[in-house]
Parts: sequence; structure tokens; C-alpha cells
Amino acid sequence: MKKFVLVLLVFITAIPLRAQLFPTLGAQRAGISSLQFLKIGVGGRASSMGESFVAVVDDASALYWNPAGLVNFSENQIMFSHNKWFADINHDYLGVVYHLTAEDAIGLSVIALTMDEMKVTTEFAPFGTGEYFTFSDIAVGLSYSRKMTDKFSFGGTLRYVEETLDKLKMRGILIDLGTFYYTGLGTSRFAVAVTNFGNQLAPDGEVSLVGKRKKSDWQSFSPPTMFRVGFAFEPIMEDMQRLTASLQLNHPNDNSENVGVGLEYAYIIPELGSQLFLRGGYKFNVEDQDYSFGAGLKAPLLISTVSVDYAYAHFDRLGAAHRITLSLGI
Repeated sequence: MKKFVLVLLVFITAIPLRAQLFPTLGAQRAGISSLQFLKIGVGGRASSMGESFVAVVDDASALYWNPAGLVNFSENQIMFSHNKWFADINHDYLGVVYHLTAEDAIGLSVIALTMDEMKVTTEFAPFGTGEYFTFSDIAVGLSYSRKMTDKFSFGGTLRYVEETLDKLKMRGILIDLGTFYYTGLGTSRFAVAVTNFGNQLAPDGEVSLVGKRKKSDWQSFSPPTMFRVGFAFEPIMEDMQRLTASLQLNHPNDNSENVGVGLEYAYIIPELGSQLFLRGGYKFNVEDQDYSFGAGLKAPLLISTVSVDYAYAHFDRLGAAHRITLSLGI
């Protein structure tokens, strides 16, 4: 246990960042990036652990959090996650992982944000013109991960993104890069991931304004690039139970740094080959967000393994977000 405490202290004090941990004016960067749907976390498991997950990733949600984690599990897996977001917004995720060899894995992921049609309003028709418009987002990613040694792996994702706002569309190509390293001290591991890295994006299309004016020139914005550093280990590792602890530092390009912590308790039933999970997490220095919790079940079914996970995330002013995730492993 002393070794784990020592590693944890070193991790906290030795993170090489250009900015201070919680910059006083960091929130002034809010609103300078586009494609905000890419910042919504996926998977009931990760969400219930305060999204402190880049050093835990061992399922198909690694396609979003850290592509280096695709080689942390041996089974081929399909994952579907539904997130009931605010204001009747639906956020869905589909991930498929296939292992080419014991050291190589590829994956395909799809993220979609959708909502119902909305009325077109103007200053002269505040209750609607009789027309409707839609807003939607989609991201399709292709990932590859390789285990270089028994302790170190890396991965990358090439992702196509598209945002549609009525007649306007914004398209681009983004890149994720991730690494994963087992320190050799018990089960402790260290991970670094950079996601949504790419050029500035601007919409394409033309809209009609009042007075028959046209507008087709739009300002460009950076994608929501995120730099994450995580550390995880198991303070309890027994035949019948396991406790995983995780700590993660997040450095977004459009807001202050923040920290997430998470715990996952697993009760193992060897006779049934099943596991029951209880999870909890907390976010520090995140506007309007704080605690989360959830539960899960993993059990064999015929020739496969099925996992069901639920997460509740609390928001001070917006309410709560509920995520349900179903995974099938072969």
C-alpha cells in the first residue's frame, strides 16, 4: 500500500503542464471551440466513475476515451450506449472492436446527437413562421491499437465529424492519440490521451436574412481538443471482490483544467462467471457538474458475455443525465 501512495503522490506533483492546475482565468476560454457534442462522455461505466477512465479503459468505450485501451481486453466486443441528455436531446454511441492478434486491435465507433424538429422564428414571427429546422451531429471514427510490450501500448483514431444546422453543414477530420503503461507496481497504470485534435472548422452553406440579404461567410473555430492524464490501480484485488481507483487530470482547450476521481467495486461470483458492480465518481472544478454513480452486471450468455451498465450524472442547474449501456463480447 505504501508503494501505491508513493506513486499517487508522484503522479499528482509531477504532471508536466504549461498552465497551473486550476488557472484563475481559465474559464475565459469557454465558448472558443466548435463541435461541443464531442465533449459528452460515452458509456455508463465511465460516466458513473466521474469520467475518470483513460487509465481504466478495458472495453469498447476505449474508442472514445483512449484508443490505446483496445488491446487491454481479449474479446471482440460490440457496445451500444444511450444517453438521455437535456432538453429532449438524445446522445448515442456505437462501438465495435475486433482483435486481429493478441497484440493488435481495430475498432469502429459512431457518435450521434439528435433532437426533434424546431420551429423557425424571426423577430417578426416570434411564435414561428410555419417552417421547421433540424440540428444534428455525427462522428465516425476508425481506430487502431497495438501492444508494443507487455506493459506499454498505444493507439490512434481517425474521425470524420459533421454538424448540421438547417442549411448549414460543418465537416472535418480529427485525430485521437493515446498511450497506456503498466508501471510494474502492483496493478497500477498510467495513461495519456489527446482527443479531437485538428484544424479549425467553419460551416458551409448560405442562409437568408431579413430584407432578402444572404450570408455565406462564417467564422471558423477550433475543435474541442482535450488532453487527459490518468492513473489507476486496485487497492483490493481478491478472488471474490475487486476495487478499482482512478484519478484523472483533464486539460481542455476551451476551459479551465479539472480533475475527476472514480471508484469501481466488483463483486465476483465464480460459480456463475458473473460480476456485479457499484461505481461512483466526482468532478472537481467543472461548472455545474459534480457527483455521479451507477451500477452494472456482467454475465455469460450462451457463447458470449453480456454487460449492462447504468450511470446517473448530477448537474446543479440542468438536472441529471441518465446513461444505459449494453455490451456484447465474444
